[in-house]
Amino acid sequence: MRRPPGGDGQTGPVGTTAQAEVAARVPGAGALGLLVPSSARPLPAVLLADPDWTAQRLTELAVRHRGGDRRTLATVWWYSASTVLLTPSLAGLVTGRPLSARLADTTLAELPGGTLAAAVSASPGGPLACELREALGAVVAAVATAGGMRSRPLWAIATDSLAGRLLALGQALGDVPAVTALAGPLAAAVGTPLPAPRYDDVAGVRFVRRASCCLLYRLPGGPLCTSCPRRPAAERRGLLERAARTR
Repeated sequence: MRRPPGGDGQTGPVGTTAQAEVAARVPGAGALGLLVPSSARPLPAVLLADPDWTAQRLTELAVRHRGGDRRTLATVWWYSASTVLLTPSLAGLVTGRPLSARLADTTLAELPGGTLAAAVSASPGGPLACELREALGAVVAAVATAGGMRSRPLWAIATDSLAGRLLALGQALGDVPAVTALAGPLAAAVGTPLPAPRYDDVAGVRFVRRASCCLLYRLPGGPLCTSCPRRPAAERRGLLERAARTR
C-alpha cells in the first residue's frame, strides 16, 4: 500500500480500465461500490457540489421517507453519498493503484429508486489529501446550504465514511490493522475541519467509533444505529459485543 503519485483527468465513462484494475484486486468489489450495477444510470459527481441539485434530492428524499426536516434529510443523504464518493480513491490507495478523488474525474451510479450504488474514477490520482480536501469541501458546502445547517456535522460524517470505507476494504483484503492504520495520517493530511477518524476493538472485532450521527432515527420508522454516539457508552459497547459474537 502506498500514496498515489501525480495525475490529472476529466470525467470519463463508467467502467474505466484504471478502476477495473483496482476492483479486480478487491474481493467483493461489487458490494463495496466499485462495480456498477447494470440497472444504474450515470451521474457526474460534480452535481454533488450544486446546492440547487442537492436541494432537489432532499425534496425527493422527503417523499421517499414520508417526512423529515431539511437538516435531517441532508444528513441522511450525505451519510450515504459520502460513503459512495470516497470508495474509489480509498480503494486505489490500499491496492497501490491510485485513483483520482476529484469530482470532475468521478461518475456516480444511481439506481432507479434514486439510491447511489457505486462510483467510478476515470483518472489516476494526484495528491490524495489535496483532492479529498477539495472534493469534500465543495460537497459539504452544497449540502450545508441545501439543508440549512452548519458544515461541521457534515465533516464529521465524512470522517466516519472515510474510516468505515477503509475498515470495509481492510476486511475485504484480509488486513484490517494495516488498512485502517491509513485513516489517521490521511485525515491529518486533509486537515481541519475533518476530524480524526477513530476505531474501537470490541471482542476481537474492529468497529468505527463514530464522530457523527446519521439522524436516520429522526425519519419515520428509522432506527437508532447500533454504534450511534447518542447511545450511552455502556449500552453501545454491549451492542457491539453482541454484534462481534455474530461475526
